[in-house]
Amino acid sequence: MASRRLIILISTLLIPLAFPSIAATEYDPKKPEEAQKKIDVVVEGMIYCQSCDHYGTWSLTDAEPIPSAKVSVICNNHKDQVSFYKAFVTDLKGYFYAQLEGFKMAHSILDHPLHGCHVKLVSSPLANCSDLSNVNNGLYGAPLRSENKRLLGRNYEAVIYAAGPLAFRPSHCSNTHS
Repeated sequence: MASRRLIILISTLLIPLAFPSIAATEYDPKKPEEAQKKIDVVVEGMIYCQSCDHYGTWSLTDAEPIPSAKVSVICNNHKDQVSFYKAFVTDLKGYFYAQLEGFKMAHSILDHPLHGCHVKLVSSPLANCSDLSNVNNGLYGAPLRSENKRLLGRNYEAVIYAAGPLAFRPSHCSNTHS
């Protein structure tokens, strides 16, 4: 029992050092509101139309970006309950920047975006490239990864995680490609 308490104490002290972004999100009522630093979680990625030449693989060689494609960001808490869901649309170059406004972590480790959030394909505006593919787990939820990217301002910080790249595929590809 004492060793378990020691492990909990050590992890409570060391985890904020490993994940500094989660330690900085706590509200301090002693500071004036304008001095509070706002920290946002952002997910970014690219959506493509996979070439028929690479049908059935995860290759994105010769893939084309899809403007106005929709993806969803879904986050589950440590009780496996959906704690955040929102759809986002790609820009003209197939890029999405998903600011998770309203995302909250009840538990700073178990509810962390790297553990609980994933990105799924929703829809493609291209009639000739609208079938879902599982490139980077786009069907079941692409996990997020940290690339140590941040946007910093005077009272603002955005911690940016990456997903994908993900891809839709053409509906009609000849069966001669493997």
